[in-house]
Amino acid sequence: MKALGIVPNWKKLNNAKIMVERIADFCRAHGVQAYLAASEELEPLAGLPVIAAADFPGRVDLVLVLGGDGTMLRAAHQFSGTNLPLLGLNLGQMGFLAEVEPPLLEEALQLLLQGNYRINHRIMLWARVFRDDRQLVEYTALNDVVISKGLASRIIYLDTYVNDKHLETYPSDGIIISTPTGSTGYSLSAGGPIVNPELDVMIITPICPHLLHHRSVIVASSERVVIRPWTRETEVTITIDGQTGVTLQDNDVVQVTRAPLTTPLIQLEGTDFYTLLHQKLTKVITWQPERM
Repeated sequence: MKALGIVPNWKKLNNAKIMVERIADFCRAHGVQAYLAASEELEPLAGLPVIAAADFPGRVDLVLVLGGDGTMLRAAHQFSGTNLPLLGLNLGQMGFLAEVEPPLLEEALQLLLQGNYRINHRIMLWARVFRDDRQLVEYTALNDVVISKGLASRIIYLDTYVNDKHLETYPSDGIIISTPTGSTGYSLSAGGPIVNPELDVMIITPICPHLLHHRSVIVASSERVVIRPWTRETEVTITIDGQTGVTLQDNDVVQVTRAPLTTPLIQLEGTDFYTLLHQKLTKVITWQPERM
């Protein structure tokens, strides 16, 4: 590691500033060049050079993301296609994606400096929306693609197909198609399984299904999932990684497959999915995130 980029979530201002200063001190002591991603929210900090995040590729070996899982998801989209590996420092709460806790920052930096880590390439989803046989929009997702109802308290119906075979029509509040990475996010909250992120699968999980036998289904990532939502009484939306999306109409078709891109995430030596899972699920929060 000769150079690293830092992408802080400045909404967690005080915590982020402390972490940036600790990173800067470590880098100066070990001859590592650190760059801070330019932001309208804060001036240069800790004497670090500030450059646009778009200029990180070619200058840095990896990117440290300071925040919670939402910040990690934004960074995954921001650096999609650059092949820059990401490591998250958790300034949020659970933090399945941002796995390094603040007390262990210097230890993590030392492992990076020594090259004691590996890179896991997490699969992503490719979601396309078709209307009247024309593609309306397309998205990539690291965590999940969610089709859900609007504010009205009425159920929606979701005709769901796998490889053109009718799987089920779900009367529900919506449906989640997630990657293994996203299995610890919204899908887990909706009753879906926790899946090792190294598996090559997609998870289909209905949201508050109105038939008790409806449960999650795991399919191969090589398969094609098609959703046809229909309702004339409430709004239906598609949301990508909880960040962006559009309103759907009756007879729209949502097609979800594995994306050609992956997101490279750093796994430090001495860590593994099951140990991390145990730590996160039994975590007692001692690092209090700032309230928004």
